[in-house]
Amino acid sequence: MGKEITVTIDGKAAGRVVGLDRMADAGALLGGEPEVFVVYDENVSWVAAELIAALSGGVRGSIAIDASEEEKSMDTVLLICRSLLEAGASRRALVVAVGGGITTDLAGFAASIYKRGVRYANVPTTLLSQVDAAIGGKTGVNFDAYKNMLGVIVQPVYTLLCADVLRTLPRRDFLSGASELLKTFLIDNEDNHYEKAVRLLASDALDGPALPDGLQDLVFAAAAVKAGVVSRDPFEAGERRKLNLGHTFAHAIEHEARLRGEDVTHGEAVSMGMILAARLSDALGVSDSLEARLTQDFAFAGLPVACPYPTASLAEAMDKDKKAEGGLVHFVLPERPGSVILRDLTVAEALHALKI
Repeated sequence: MGKEITVTIDGKAAGRVVGLDRMADAGALLGGEPEVFVVYDENVSWVAAELIAALSGGVRGSIAIDASEEEKSMDTVLLICRSLLEAGASRRALVVAVGGGITTDLAGFAASIYKRGVRYANVPTTLLSQVDAAIGGKTGVNFDAYKNMLGVIVQPVYTLLCADVLRTLPRRDFLSGASELLKTFLIDNEDNHYEKAVRLLASDALDGPALPDGLQDLVFAAAAVKAGVVSRDPFEAGERRKLNLGHTFAHAIEHEARLRGEDVTHGEAVSMGMILAARLSDALGVSDSLEARLTQDFAFAGLPVACPYPTASLAEAMDKDKKAEGGLVHFVLPERPGSVILRDLTVAEALHALKI
């Protein structure tokens, strides 16, 4: 096993983020669990099979799901709960989610309500989930076309970061995760990780069959930033809101895309959302020409930078953002790589500042 990070809540260990070179290494961590139930995205059944083999027959049941935005619903959560019940899962059960952020959201939510809560662990299989979605305990489902409107925050006991599972990731999915990697380093740029990530993503290293040198270190650095923020602010009362950089715009972009029946991934929306956040930051005088810099960096990295929808059309979804309070939205405004601030604005104020 490789590096390890501890997520602490109120000074007590709440979860472990552990680096694995191979899925077989999971047996050393989970082999003593009395009841393991694996919930996996049917698209990564090979990872689930490797995990089950690593546990040497200690898995009591496995559940394949369709990990799509359309199926990220209470119906799927209830399907998981029903499967756990039929398999005889007790309150000692450990539910292990194998897949991307949709899978970890669904399985974690199901675990949190099954028999009033059983433990769960995450084995994220996408870059996006390894650096962001699978760390921190947020779970949830979409509701009436609004992103992650229902859910709870409950920490996974383990989050296992296995570099090997990323080798088969489609390029589009990899780049979706790259946007969250850059987001993290825009918030905390210790050791110039933002600049290193841009250089790696813009290089030819991603064109080969092997994972590029330095990627695993960047993934773990991003995971450490996320785990640190979560430890200091587990329920998003203050600092953790910074992790939403670009997401108020991004969730509205995703909502608009669903209404139009168009295909925009979460990472692509976050990339475009961060550019809009930088534009708003420039307009309010928080930053100077940051939109131009991020647009250039993100384009070099192969990420989308231009929102395909009129920004005014995003207003309704932004107003209904689950983070809005008292008519105000907590906008995260980047000052420069490594520094962001929070600014409460109405959607109308934000749009006015963007001159829309």
